[in-house]
Amino acid sequence: MLGKLAKIAGICTIAVLLTGCSGGAGLFGGGTGDGLFARGAAEERREARREANRQAAIDEGLLPDPNRESIFDLFQNSDDPNNTVEVNRYLWNASLEILNFMPVEAADPFSGVIQFGYGTPPGGRTAYRATVYVQDPALEARSLRVSVQSRSGAVSRDVARQIEDAILTRARQLRIRDASL
Repeated sequence: MLGKLAKIAGICTIAVLLTGCSGGAGLFGGGTGDGLFARGAAEERREARREANRQAAIDEGLLPDPNRESIFDLFQNSDDPNNTVEVNRYLWNASLEILNFMPVEAADPFSGVIQFGYGTPPGGRTAYRATVYVQDPALEARSLRVSVQSRSGAVSRDVARQIEDAILTRARQLRIRDASL
């Protein structure tokens, strides 16, 4: 019986001593002491709290979300120019003006493709549809490709060339007009 009391007294004495020394956490960093591992664990907890608070502020709208994309991101020129596809704006606008009798079915300014639906030109009887491909930022004939089709099938290459010439002429007019501003 006396042996058991001595063991209990010894355990209580060790517990009291450890409690007085930051709860026995001085070596392993479980408490607030300057133990061997205490600084790293406390810093990790602080960083985790900071990140949780920051994320809560983002969720509540108090801070802007750095991963959020908006329509204004399209206008930032942060991409590598070697990886982006650029189209000539004069060719693009001239294509829309010259072929304005056709409805636009699809337009992708990033790849330079405008797809028009069937439309009858003024003074004509045959309905045509066209696809315009602006493939280069230069205002040159090699930058523009037009394919034209009627309801009965493909049309002659001369018709497509005439449309390309009209688009190129209008694009040059637009560029000259902008240069005089």
